[in-house]
Amino acid sequence: MMPFPISETTPIRFPGPPPAACDVVVIGGGVIGVMTAWYLAERGQRVVLCEKGRIAGEQSSRNWGWVRQQGRDFAELPIMIESLRIWQSLAQEFGDDLGFRREGVLYLARSQAEMEGFEAWLAEAKGHGVDTRMLTRQAVGGLVQGSTAPWLGGMFTPSDARAEPWVAVPHLAQGAARRGAVLVENCAVRTLDITAGQITGVVTEAGRIACAQVVLAGGAWSSLFARAHGVSFPQLSVRATVAATMPLPQVFAGNATDDRIAFRRRQDGGYSLAPGSGHDFFIGPDAFRSFAAYLPVLKKDFRSTKFYPAAPRDYPDSWGTPRHWSADGVSPFERNRVLNPAPSRRLLAGIQREFAAAFPEIGAPPLRAAWAGMIDSMPDVVPVVDRAASIPGLVIATGMSGHGFGIGPGMGRVIADLVMGNSTGHDIRRFRLNRFADGSEIAPGPSL
Repeated sequence: MMPFPISETTPIRFPGPPPAACDVVVIGGGVIGVMTAWYLAERGQRVVLCEKGRIAGEQSSRNWGWVRQQGRDFAELPIMIESLRIWQSLAQEFGDDLGFRREGVLYLARSQAEMEGFEAWLAEAKGHGVDTRMLTRQAVGGLVQGSTAPWLGGMFTPSDARAEPWVAVPHLAQGAARRGAVLVENCAVRTLDITAGQITGVVTEAGRIACAQVVLAGGAWSSLFARAHGVSFPQLSVRATVAATMPLPQVFAGNATDDRIAFRRRQDGGYSLAPGSGHDFFIGPDAFRSFAAYLPVLKKDFRSTKFYPAAPRDYPDSWGTPRHWSADGVSPFERNRVLNPAPSRRLLAGIQREFAAAFPEIGAPPLRAAWAGMIDSMPDVVPVVDRAASIPGLVIATGMSGHGFGIGPGMGRVIADLVMGNSTGHDIRRFRLNRFADGSEIAPGPSL
């Protein structure tokens, strides 16, 4: 199995060079960009995906590896249901290489209030046909082996799944290439080329690519790129810490979490561990600019966030990161090929402590690796998937808020049809770009 996560030291698989012209350029080689390119190529479009660093080098190889319907915002849920069907077909194409297994997602409650929150979500989700059910304390004990944690009960979706992100997304990229997409790593898009208000191409560090449409799927870098072209939206990023254990006895075959720890069985017999709710935030210029938009979610989730006064150098919202640059000079996207934040030692210690408390017979798990990623987040915890009205030809697909890996295949299909002017098959009005400027209430979705 490939070392995880993917980083700038990972060998380049798609060296290019890019062609001089195409129909659509996709900016960003995470799962959203890869699957958008996949479906555009399937629909006969000449598509070029430009990735400034490595395919899946950032959050797409650093996430938990969950493929879940459970707990989704209800605007995302129909797309996620479609996505799960696509994952199943992908597993048939790629075999065990994706690490895809439908072992379920389990949310665990330590309080009656949490149980009531689960029940409220389930009451609405039933209309979507999910197989989610509530579990008693005894039923939880039958699923999770060897735990002494005081869980009152839980919520369980047996059809939910898991996969290995650092393996799966590169395989999906190979699948997109087989369908005719051109992928180029180590190729930052510096600027859009706009003539008479319309996109006519992009300028990359390897030269210009003529095109009529562009999909911005740059994850944590998207708002920096868009703002340089006059398109603003309140996207920020949080640092999420993850650890991988050495092989351990199986305590649960799927994905589980409470408010203290999340754990997922991996293909190699270990577990991927993460804090149930803890993460870190680096304060920068965009944080001040977007403060009002984030007040509702801050009030809801303030205690789980540790704040730092500044991001490391060359991060998207670092104090020293340029907000404007020329097409013929080095851009911020070349100065930091792969966001590779150091994991939080404080959170790593907490992960081991909480796992040992929940599973005393195993104790503090030995760690094989630890890493962190920057999650591109929005104030209402749902993405922007929309055309930019001020720049004809530009589609923005970002702010997946930690939900992108599982929903990636379905969302890629939606974005591809949006680009082509086809029906997306889903109501995506909640994801519109102008919701932050038209006076709409910014209502965070379920924080489950």
